[in-house]
Amino acid sequence: MTLPGPDVIAAFGLSGRPVRLPGGQGESVRVGEAVLKPAGEDTGYAQWLAGVMASVVEDGFRVARPLRAADGGWCHGGWTASAYVPGAAHPAAPRWGDILAAGRAFGRALAGVPRPALLAGRDDPWAVGDRVAWREQDADVLPELHGPYAELAALAGPPPDDRAQLVHGDLAGNVLFAPELPPAVIDFSPYWRPPAFAEAIVVADALLWYGAGSGLLDATLAANGPAFRGYVARALVFRLVTDSERFRAPGAPADVPSEARRYARAARLLRDRT
Repeated sequence: MTLPGPDVIAAFGLSGRPVRLPGGQGESVRVGEAVLKPAGEDTGYAQWLAGVMASVVEDGFRVARPLRAADGGWCHGGWTASAYVPGAAHPAAPRWGDILAAGRAFGRALAGVPRPALLAGRDDPWAVGDRVAWREQDADVLPELHGPYAELAALAGPPPDDRAQLVHGDLAGNVLFAPELPPAVIDFSPYWRPPAFAEAIVVADALLWYGAGSGLLDATLAANGPAFRGYVARALVFRLVTDSERFRAPGAPADVPSEARRYARAARLLRDRT
């Protein structure tokens, strides 16, 4: 993994040795009380993202505020920086109710942010999965995933016409908890969709990768109404298509049959709740 050089560290007014952080894509490092991560090829996107996170009003949650470089920009030398926020996720026993509540509060804080044109130009696997899930693009999934994809797409049905806004599409592992502090929402993954979709992605991720079962699904369906089942199916389509795109990459490690079984299990849980 590439580490930020001394010039980058100094540009953000920091000092110390960069230490790799776990989680995410494995690209973030901590330097003192700050976290640095690569800006990516699209620095305009990184600049926009930092601007949103700098202006969001915390109300029932915390965020990692971005730090400006010495030249006043949000990026320097291919890196961005933000304040380190204390806390930890709970992968062994995730606090789903608290994660969902933090996501709702974060969504409310983003409700007035205008739709950015730059989201439409993304072509990464996650953007493809999102467009397919909302029937804005045709699906092209690996053969092993055809069965669960077809069932989940049928369960999702036509896209709802609920009002869209900026939402966080990857909350499950990105809400941190610390004693006597509000939950911290980190690693903002922006999408322009109805808030219920962000919540449904949490449920989908819980079913797929955290061992959650009918209890969480029944609780969220009871809280959000029967239409939420379609949202969860759509979120599962989003993840399935994204995985299919990622698995196609040269050298991508993947046990596709095992992943197909994950999606088939989630589809079965949803189907049993018709």
